Amino acid sequence: MDGTTYEVVISDAALSMLDSNIDFLARVNPKAAMELMNTVLNDLASLSENPQRYPSYESQYIPPNRYRKMLTSKRCLILYEIVDTNVNVDYIIDCRQDYEWLIQ
Repeated sequence: MDGTTYEVVISDAALSMLDSNIDFLARVNPKAAMELMNTVLNDLASLSENPQRYPSYESQYIPPNRYRKMLTSKRCLILYEIVDTNVNVDYIIDCRQDYEWLIQ
């Protein structure tokens, strides 16, 4: 770790994905939805320090080493890229859903 502090930038699309997941869960269990939201947001904030700690996301359809992946709350896959001192979060995906569209 080099001591750099990164700015975490969450795309509108990623926020929309998270919002959809939270809304769906809130209809069934509002408390669980709040816990999920808090956990994901805290984990996203943690990317400001040492975002390299997570592995690269490998797929034949995505250029090598473009994205890193973080699993949070046992159900959310977060894909982000590091550009200079920014951590750009592009996807927050519920792993229980089909996300084949992403890798094709």
